[in-house]
Amino acid sequence: MLLLTFKTLIVLHVIIGAIGLVAFWGAVATRKGSPRHRQWGFVFAWSMMIAGTLANGIATTSILAPLETHPDFTDAALARGLFGWMMLFLALFTVSLGYNALATIRNKSNPRANREPIGVGLQLAVLAAALNCAFAGFQLGQPLMMGLPVIGVVAAVTTLAFLFNPAPGPRDHLIEHVKSGVGAGISAYNAFLSVGLVRLFPEHAFNPAVWAAPILIGIGLILFYWRRLGFPGRTDRAAAQSERPPAEGAPG
Repeated sequence: MLLLTFKTLIVLHVIIGAIGLVAFWGAVATRKGSPRHRQWGFVFAWSMMIAGTLANGIATTSILAPLETHPDFTDAALARGLFGWMMLFLALFTVSLGYNALATIRNKSNPRANREPIGVGLQLAVLAAALNCAFAGFQLGQPLMMGLPVIGVVAAVTTLAFLFNPAPGPRDHLIEHVKSGVGAGISAYNAFLSVGLVRLFPEHAFNPAVWAAPILIGIGLILFYWRRLGFPGRTDRAAAQSERPPAEGAPG
């Protein structure tokens, strides 16, 4: 029964995740703030939240039965660590990013509304899962399990700082939106990359160098859009200047 549940969750996760990965590039390619961007972004964020929730189930079954769900592995502790604790962290991280990407736009005129229990709870859950993953990685001697959680900790801490900022800047919600949206894409591509590689090239599935590619591309996208919006902590004067409407034909 557990194995059937695991396989069913995998199929659903792949289908929903694939939709999200396509929608991610739709959101990236369309004019920011346009109806098409909002449509693509809505589909992407919800796909990530649903796929991440399914991944939580996949990770849980891997923790409960590591060798039954991953017969190619002979080390139960390693399978539980890589496919259980690390994937649990990535799944929660993806859900939190997708949720925050939507919430920051929905509550742009009332930033305090972002402090509701679900949003704050997700960030605290990510922190707990990240620390647990890093500890399990230390016990197993797995650099990837120790390195990836650093990104989750930084993202959760900066998001909490945004949520409880008493006086956010005029475009801080957009900066947070970009971080969460692109971050969800990075997390999803890394998760799908690991699933594919573990089937085709098991020896490279958890090579930190392979996982670095989506992370570097994602960070590049975040920095690109942050440069256009203004980096966090900029002055109100700079923010006001950026609010000027673009010239005719200029990208938004």
